Amino acid sequence: MTPQELANLAHLRRARDLIDREFARPLDVPTIASHAFMSPAHFSRQFRAAYGETPYSYLMTRRIERAMALLRAGVSVTDACMTVGCTSLGSFSSRFTELVGETPTAYRNREHPALAAMPACLAKVRTRPMRTAGSAPSRIREALGGSAA
Repeated sequence: MTPQELANLAHLRRARDLIDREFARPLDVPTIASHAFMSPAHFSRQFRAAYGETPYSYLMTRRIERAMALLRAGVSVTDACMTVGCTSLGSFSSRFTELVGETPTAYRNREHPALAAMPACLAKVRTRPMRTAGSAPSRIREALGGSAA
């Protein structure tokens, strides 16, 4: 790997860390790209090549991940939506359902006994939403002790 490629990866990691840290803030690709010292188009291509998804997709996955923890704690769907930085309840619910495989309300109302028995750091890893087509809902349900069907 060339020194320039290593530098680009460091810049991409800085931008990814920004998303992880500031997920609840209004973030757009130009803002994130500026933290990576790249143009928005170049940044989007490089981010996707490095991490397998677009910056916006990564941001929304992180938001849904945080919303899942809030919903397990009994926070209302609207409050979880607003807390993680989403401004549209409809878009939030659609994206949540796409990634998790059930609506936010159904997820909040369901028991999560498997998660109560594991440390929060493990629960976070086991319930992390995955964007791979078809695998996220079944993987999450299996991790939570539910049926994969």
